[in-house]
Amino acid sequence: MKLRFYKIRENAKLPVRAHSTDAGLDLFYCPDPDQRIDCYWKPEKEYKIPPGASCLVPTGLRVEVPVDHMLEVKNKSGIAHKEKLIVGACVIDPGYTGEVYINLHNVGGSTKVIEPMQKIAQAVLVPVVICEVEEILYDPSEIETDRGDGAFGSTGLL
Repeated sequence: MKLRFYKIRENAKLPVRAHSTDAGLDLFYCPDPDQRIDCYWKPEKEYKIPPGASCLVPTGLRVEVPVDHMLEVKNKSGIAHKEKLIVGACVIDPGYTGEVYINLHNVGGSTKVIEPMQKIAQAVLVPVVICEVEEILYDPSEIETDRGDGAFGSTGLL
């Protein structure tokens, strides 16, 4: 299967896998000279995300997501851990035709700088089962199971 991308700007970089066995395709920051945002940003230059801020970082790409799939944008582990930049709003549906922006949240205590063509996130193509929603007229919690309504930590540590 091929995942097809269109470059909106000449300098956009197509996603790549760092290793052939990686699940995710690395996505890169591509400056948009017309972007008007609240974050600190200079056309064709770095992008600065203040502590506690959420910013939409452009990739310069559009993607053609196959039907019955979604493109899920995820954290790059090094960026999340070292830079404290976390991805939010991470599903790209087949019907979306606009530019792919990465919603980055700075959960750290200092302003983070992203340079042009720097890796900012990774994308994983995921199959989706399209289902119908049906209302039921009984409460599922009334059905007795081994687990019941036990949630976080209910199965113990060992």
